[in-house]
Amino acid sequence: MEPSPTTGGSETTRLVGPRDRGGAGGGLRLKSLFTEAPEPLPEEPKPVEMSFHHCHRDPLPQPGLTPERMQAQRQLCTACAVCCVFMAGEVVGGYLAHSLAIMTDAAHLLADVGSMMGSLFSLWLSTRPATRTMTFGWHRSETLGALASVVSLWMVTGILLYLAFIRLLHSDYHIEGGAMLLTASIAVCANLLMAFVLHQAGPPHSHGSRGAEYAPLEEGSGEPLPLGNTSVRAAFVHVLGDLLQSLGVLIASILIYFKPQYKAADPISTFLFSICALGSTAPTLRDVLRVLMEGTPRSVSFEPVRDTLLSVPGVRAIHELHLWSLTFTHYVASAHLAIDSTADPEAVLAEATSRLHSRFGFSSCTLQVEQYQPEMAQCLRCQEPPQA
Repeated sequence: MEPSPTTGGSETTRLVGPRDRGGAGGGLRLKSLFTEAPEPLPEEPKPVEMSFHHCHRDPLPQPGLTPERMQAQRQLCTACAVCCVFMAGEVVGGYLAHSLAIMTDAAHLLADVGSMMGSLFSLWLSTRPATRTMTFGWHRSETLGALASVVSLWMVTGILLYLAFIRLLHSDYHIEGGAMLLTASIAVCANLLMAFVLHQAGPPHSHGSRGAEYAPLEEGSGEPLPLGNTSVRAAFVHVLGDLLQSLGVLIASILIYFKPQYKAADPISTFLFSICALGSTAPTLRDVLRVLMEGTPRSVSFEPVRDTLLSVPGVRAIHELHLWSLTFTHYVASAHLAIDSTADPEAVLAEATSRLHSRFGFSSCTLQVEQYQPEMAQCLRCQEPPQA
């Protein structure tokens, strides 16, 4: 083993034969030399953020609840706790007063508790990330929770309407006016407190598609999007219906307290104000069905979106334009853009995506760019859908 001079004072280790020293023989011997440090392995490429013209304009969603949804969760938890306490009080008061109207109000509070708990569950479920099975994520669970809330209220109200009809038919009941008056007064206070907790207020609009509040800017119908969380909105509508019924029950209890012979006011108030509670949920049910049927978002019209895409330089025609929403505030759009042969597809895609995001607040846009062909004007599948 021989050291051999190297530059920089370093050595290497190698096997050499005697010939290296000019001698004869076929034996090998080890020559020890220390080497320089090996070169470091190349680093793995790190993902870089794409430039602004890329189609993903919004950053990746952060895990967990957004600030708006955290506020909705706090509102629902507080309202649910208040609702449980006063519901128990109404059950006791309604039993002591033999009042069907009070029990009706308690049953509506029970439906509210169930709907708010379902909303809390759907709120948690909507935070789960998208998968290969649920490619859009679980956002629509919030809409399903609102639907379950409305349906549960309608079912309970139907049962109570039947019981009120039986009382009006037979009139074999007695009402304790004092207990009914006290319980009805507490119920009004409880519903006012829950309405205050669930009331949502926000700024007029928030540009872009990241927040829950947004209003169309240039094109569109000009009608602002629904503010706040869907589940909180549905719970708030429930509470408003219960508040209306509680006021009716309070009026009936005052009448019965001073005029016991007018005990029929108890089932009559149940009948009238249950119908009002059903009517108060009709707008929420209509919006939920519109989302589930993948209809055009209520605050976005087909024609303004079409005209906006046609105004992009290079776009000759559009077809397969679809507008729908995952929730009341999460809008989605897809379309085929037929462009001139001289147009830059990347520039057209960037401009069209930017306009849809900034002017209408679409959270997701899928645009296919293709070269315009004259045959498209006669293609049946390239025609616009008729008016509804």
